Amino acid sequence: MFCHHLKALCAILVTGAFSTHALAGEVNVAVAANFTAPLKAIAVAFEQDTGNTVVPSFGATGQLFAQINNGAPFEVFFSADDTTPAKLEQAGNSVAGSRFTYATGALVLWSAKPGYVDDQGAVLKKNEFKHLSMANPKAAPYGRAASETMDKLGLTDRLKGKIVEGQSITQALQFVSTGNAELGFVALSQVYKDGKITGGSAWLVPESYYQPIKQDALILKKGANNPAAKALTDYLKGPKAQAIIKSYGYKI
Repeated sequence: MFCHHLKALCAILVTGAFSTHALAGEVNVAVAANFTAPLKAIAVAFEQDTGNTVVPSFGATGQLFAQINNGAPFEVFFSADDTTPAKLEQAGNSVAGSRFTYATGALVLWSAKPGYVDDQGAVLKKNEFKHLSMANPKAAPYGRAASETMDKLGLTDRLKGKIVEGQSITQALQFVSTGNAELGFVALSQVYKDGKITGGSAWLVPESYYQPIKQDALILKKGANNPAAKALTDYLKGPKAQAIIKSYGYKI
């Protein structure tokens, strides 16, 4: 009798384990480099709350776009702009109605050295540095915003010989962090946490100096039949994910 009950209990436990496993999914996500830290934090909370696992690939928006068009197995795309997802949508490479703005980013001129960058950005006009880092404007929306800022300040011609260009905003930050450039244009989210710049010195570039960095996400065609893809985009609109996004200096 005891053995019979034990077998029944084991059967229930095994069935339960398989059911839980069956509910958990995995989603392959292409993520614009500026959103690296927030996405990693959101992925942890998402897995805890839903059991689904996020498998991220980080890079410049233009590079990710090319990979998607070349058949990369991404199911959700978090872009650093709104125009690239719109192109995917128009080409029929996404789930209809899934595109939404998940964050609006900000550009900052940053140096790893405390006191090096003043809060008005006058350091640019003084032009006493050897190297200025930024992301490739053709591949990265934050690079484009940096280019627009220099145009606005009338400094493009004066500074072009000093620019060190990263293929993504992550690489642009690395140039400054490692001292290969004294300062650089990076995403605020890369150097900001819980209400303050986390180190060095910075100038928050006025929003009027560049086109708004509206960052859109969508479910790609490859994710159409994956419930975890829909679960992730829904989760991003929820209070827990939005609190994380705001903590990195983004506007919602």
